[in-house]
Amino acid sequence: MDSELIVESLEEAGELGGDLTSRVYRRLFDRHPEMEALFVRDVSGAVKGEMLMKVIEAILDFIGGRAYSAHLIQCEVVTHEGYGVPPDVFGVFFGIVRDTVREVLGPAWTGPMEGAWRRLLADLDHYVTHPEQVAPAGAA
Repeated sequence: MDSELIVESLEEAGELGGDLTSRVYRRLFDRHPEMEALFVRDVSGAVKGEMLMKVIEAILDFIGGRAYSAHLIQCEVVTHEGYGVPPDVFGVFFGIVRDTVREVLGPAWTGPMEGAWRRLLADLDHYVTHPEQVAPAGAA
């Protein structure tokens, strides 16, 4: 059920808001202005767009079969730390995607969507905060 609500919210946000890249990154830079300097060479926005696409793909895998997303997230936490992105800032990106989707949906955002995203973010947080560990007991 949660996976259906996440997919529904992402699809509706895409239909209503189109490409969410600029909205997501504006929110990131508003909350963490120090991150904007890391994208100074991305004048076309292509890097930001590709990164957001990979995040959404990872979310879809994570709520689905988890073929790769848990390990990808753990690896990317370490990789991004090398780029100067602290793990706590890396971790907020998923919430920023949620906040942007919620904003775009406006009154179409539902309580069940909020709950599904809250649970997703809590599950993702384990992999962000423990990049060196395996999945928690009982995780898919």
